[in-house]
Amino acid sequence: MKIKSYDEAFQQAKAKKEGAFIPFVVAGDPDFETSLEIVKVFVENGADALEIGFPFSDPVADGPTVQLADIRALKAGMTVERGFEFIKRIREFTDIPVGVLTYYNLIYKMGIDKFYEMARDNGANAILAADLPPEEAGDALEAARKNGVQQIFMAAQTTGNERLQEITKMCSGFLYVVAVMGTTGARAELKTTTVDLIKRIKSHSDIPISVGFGISKPKHVKEVINAGADGAIVASAILNIITENLEDKEEMLQKVGKFCAELKEATIS
Repeated sequence: MKIKSYDEAFQQAKAKKEGAFIPFVVAGDPDFETSLEIVKVFVENGADALEIGFPFSDPVADGPTVQLADIRALKAGMTVERGFEFIKRIREFTDIPVGVLTYYNLIYKMGIDKFYEMARDNGANAILAADLPPEEAGDALEAARKNGVQQIFMAAQTTGNERLQEITKMCSGFLYVVAVMGTTGARAELKTTTVDLIKRIKSHSDIPISVGFGISKPKHVKEVINAGADGAIVASAILNIITENLEDKEEMLQKVGKFCAELKEATIS
């Protein structure tokens, strides 16, 4: 299977006058096979790319929803090796871009070169280490280049213009724009500062940008796409549905599918 690049995914969405919908799940939450079924539901309901979290015991950038998902996945026996097996299984049914969201401890512990080799060999397009600042990313960038894996970085409302220019030079695939200050988690409203940040980034770089952290409603998706974002990443709101329906898998999958269809519809301009 030829894997679709982020550029192709964003361009195809744009050609249809849509933004890219990028749902997130923690690999192995609540168990390996169920989380794989959840990813199939994402794809069936319009996902343009996927964000797959590797569970970690101390996810400092994440709020309670993702933390609970990580705990469930770890209890179910997930490891980094099984995370890559998970991506390999995803490649059996879709060619859309897959990004790995992880923490640098997991990369460093496995060995930087080995981690990126496994990403390449199992079909991942890109790696985002949530706690890796660009200034300390030399080894990761070298491993990414060597293995043909893209390295994604984050930009926040506190990122100054000079630093923003440096980040966009290092970043490939897309720039992950953090919509809120603080950790991940569903928010009631999208702040106007997020719209301002999207416009500021667009004035400095033509790299595609996807907005995450706090994007939890179709109206949030519509707002960031209308503001100029190329994609919207939805995590905690989906994980909340999983958490609330752990005792009824069919209900869980049905609700996740319905929600994802609504989120994708909101990307249409």
